[in-house]
Amino acid sequence: MGFIWSLIIGGIIGWLAGLILGRDVPGGIIGNIIAGFIGAWLGSLILGGWGPVIGGFYIIPALIGAIVLVFILSLILKSVRHA
Repeated sequence: MGFIWSLIIGGIIGWLAGLILGRDVPGGIIGNIIAGFIGAWLGSLILGGWGPVIGGFYIIPALIGAIVLVFILSLILKSVRHA
């Protein structure tokens, strides 16, 4: 059950990052989950572990990391499409 909870929270974090930036995360639900997981890793690597924990994620660093990831990913995809 813990793994499923982590998938749900990772998906919500990725979805929120895309919503905050106004950009879609490529890959739909799977993309949201991946962005949430990678964003959580990136956020905790850069900002450390602090704030509320839900589903094994420090929410604030995970959300900030996911926002950075979605932003960088959207810039890369935008440049690839125009090339």
